[in-house]
Amino acid sequence: MTPTFDWKILFIDDEEGIRKVMTVTLEDAGYEVVTAYDGENGVRLCEEISPHIVITDVRMPKLDGIQVLEAVKKLDFDIEVIVVTAFGEMDLAIRALQLDASDFITKPINDEVLFLALNRAQDRFTARKQLKDHTTLLEMGWAQTTQELIRTFSFQENLIQRSMDGIIGCDENDKIVTYNRSMEQILGYSKKEVLSGMTLGQFFPPGEETRLKEKLSGEGYGGENFLFLYETVLLRPSGRKIPVQVSASVLFEDDQKTGLVCFFRDLQEIRRLEREVADQARILHQDKMMSLGRLAASVVHEINNPLAGILNYIRLMVRVLGRGPLTEGQREKFRKYLDLVESETQRCSQIVSNLLTFSRKSPVSFGQVRIEELLQRCILLCQHKLELSNIRLEPHIEPEIPLVEGDANQLQQCIINLIFNAIDAMPEGGSLYLEGGYDSGKNLVIIKVKDTGAGIQEEDIPHIFEPFFTTKDEGYGVGLGLSTVYGIIEHHKGTIKAESPPDKGATFTIQLPV
Repeated sequence: MTPTFDWKILFIDDEEGIRKVMTVTLEDAGYEVVTAYDGENGVRLCEEISPHIVITDVRMPKLDGIQVLEAVKKLDFDIEVIVVTAFGEMDLAIRALQLDASDFITKPINDEVLFLALNRAQDRFTARKQLKDHTTLLEMGWAQTTQELIRTFSFQENLIQRSMDGIIGCDENDKIVTYNRSMEQILGYSKKEVLSGMTLGQFFPPGEETRLKEKLSGEGYGGENFLFLYETVLLRPSGRKIPVQVSASVLFEDDQKTGLVCFFRDLQEIRRLEREVADQARILHQDKMMSLGRLAASVVHEINNPLAGILNYIRLMVRVLGRGPLTEGQREKFRKYLDLVESETQRCSQIVSNLLTFSRKSPVSFGQVRIEELLQRCILLCQHKLELSNIRLEPHIEPEIPLVEGDANQLQQCIINLIFNAIDAMPEGGSLYLEGGYDSGKNLVIIKVKDTGAGIQEEDIPHIFEPFFTTKDEGYGVGLGLSTVYGIIEHHKGTIKAESPPDKGATFTIQLPV
């Protein structure tokens, strides 16, 4: 793709390698490219060089991509912004579109998708510039000759018809006089039937037009007689409701209302993305509940033994007390009994507390996570399950592992999922190695879960993280566990890989940035 205009692009990403690759790709395509290593530097460069298009990563230190988008739009609303997201960041992509991002693309960046997004951004930039130029001409009194008037009218009509947003213009009686192609696609009514006498109210469900006009006359969405980014629904001829975002303005001439112009953006794709995010959260919780069921069966047995001991000691002390005053020797025994009761009660309380924490359906909450504590909680919850399965646990956890940024509950779900998979891989028993450490050279925290089971077939390894892929027998899994683990680790900007040498079990290695 070769641009027909000297387009200046600012590319913002905190990874130097990605900046170099994108610079070569875009310059080969004929663009002028400037790069920035973080959001603050990118916003500063926007003020200095005034790029036409900004491409920004959403996850960066200091200012993230959403903050960069907001800052750029405040500097110059005409600059088009393309946001680069990773897997599992659909909520950020939706937020970017709501803030008038031109588009979003996902990592790794595909050249075809990149140039498609750039084409869209160029179309939006060009259309907006033409509209501004046209408005300026109107304000300066541009109509000198009949031919100029004809050319300008033709240009204006072409601009309205080619707009990516749906446009409806009404006269003072709400009769529609302007209706563009995008509006035809959104609503399904042809231009001919609409301009034959239809009014604005016919496109809304009962009562919705009234609410829209109340907002238009109020101050809440841009000021009186203006409406900015108000969400509502329109009706297609079939009765199906279409979610839209509308901006509108009342038109006046000599202080008399002459009509209304509305700009509609179709929100169906955004709503689809929102549903995908909700489905992702439901699958994540469903996988956690499956793990919780297996944990609960094991924890019941683990708690039952110390509770039985506590009950026996209490009954013994009650009987001894019933015989009369205690001797010094009996007091000493009572102290030992009470110490045992306290320690066993504390152990049961800790197990139940960890189980409750794991079971809660809490929103994603990133914070500082201590990997040593995380792994110890996983060991406490899975210890009895391992013993019942005749599996020897061999933990190797380094002290003072640096903190990582993440959601402790989701990371715990990943580790427990991997431990359960290892247990399933060793039906006759074996050894499970749980390792936690820090690679200072790469500045990465390393977590390994290794078993001595049958391992994974070489041809299956490329597919084990795909949704619904499973090597287990029917009834023993639906293939969502490792897919969920992969999504969580990628959302934490980490990586997970599986290795399975012949006859040496399987090893899953998680790497998380410090």
